[in-house]
Amino acid sequence: MGKVVLVTGAARQLGGRFVRRVQRDPDVERVVAVDAVTPPHRLGSAEFVHADIRQSSIARVLAEYAVDTVVHLAVTGGAPGAPGGRSAVKETNVIGTMQLLGACQKSPTVRRLVVKSSTSVYGGTARDPAVFTETTQPKSLPAAGFAKEASEVEGYVRGFARRRPDVAVCVLRFANILGPFADSALAEYFSMPVVPTVLGYDPRLQFVHEDDVVEVLRLAAGEPRRGTLNSGTFNIAGDGVLLLSQCARRLGRPAVPLLLPAVTWVGQALRAVGATDFSPEQIRLLTHGRVVETAQMREVLGFRPQYTTAETFADFARSRGKGLLPPERVGRAVDRVAGLLKVDERVER
Repeated sequence: MGKVVLVTGAARQLGGRFVRRVQRDPDVERVVAVDAVTPPHRLGSAEFVHADIRQSSIARVLAEYAVDTVVHLAVTGGAPGAPGGRSAVKETNVIGTMQLLGACQKSPTVRRLVVKSSTSVYGGTARDPAVFTETTQPKSLPAAGFAKEASEVEGYVRGFARRRPDVAVCVLRFANILGPFADSALAEYFSMPVVPTVLGYDPRLQFVHEDDVVEVLRLAAGEPRRGTLNSGTFNIAGDGVLLLSQCARRLGRPAVPLLLPAVTWVGQALRAVGATDFSPEQIRLLTHGRVVETAQMREVLGFRPQYTTAETFADFARSRGKGLLPPERVGRAVDRVAGLLKVDERVER
């Protein structure tokens, strides 16, 4: 008998991609795709179960299919315009995870749990270290938003791991996920005709390609290879970093520096009209940035991303088409302004 894998969040494009990929593994006999809404995409040979993980009925699904591997992808910041709004996403993240873990705790068949988390659990302040490791404690706990929900989810997962030491638990903290099919708030931000930025800040950003996300999830859900350990908490990101200004130049979209209060006002206006989920959490990222260490991902988990941060962003940029200005023209203009600023500094001295 092969493995029976249950995947939550199957209606999101990432969940659908993983469902289609994992069912091709030779040691997987059956894939059960779960979501509260019907997926708009195909799921291959997987069996779709219409179920809300916020309800206790998820325990019956685990029992009925004798699930041994659970891949929890329903922890998400929510796509702009998601059904039910931000409150429904929050309930799924927090209450849904609690119900799912309660069902896993009672299940005699579950042996592996993989949870999709985010590097946003590290927060974003001016006092943060240059690089976060998996053991870095945030300077201040996130007060609201997806970062707070992801932190709570990880706390519940740690409690579950203590109660069920026989279950291998793997938490994957993903950097910002981008790619041709990305449907996140950050993808919407980079798709705007102009890119509002915080005046005086040029944060460092990391990205992970959606193809690499699918592959590392498959690796974490499978049996460990020799010399690797498919349990623990791991930062997942592509090599290298990009400055926000570099991202705007590569998109060919003009960056519009605004004072922080103005950026906050713009974010509130965009959320009000449903243009994009420009949340306070995202504003903090675009102010202070975030970079994580990925040595554990390579040395312990045994995963090496196919795409670097720059390659991930390039693939995303190609999928969004040309911006208002050719990237090379934007680059020349920025370099010209930077040169003038240096001349002014020398004159003042």
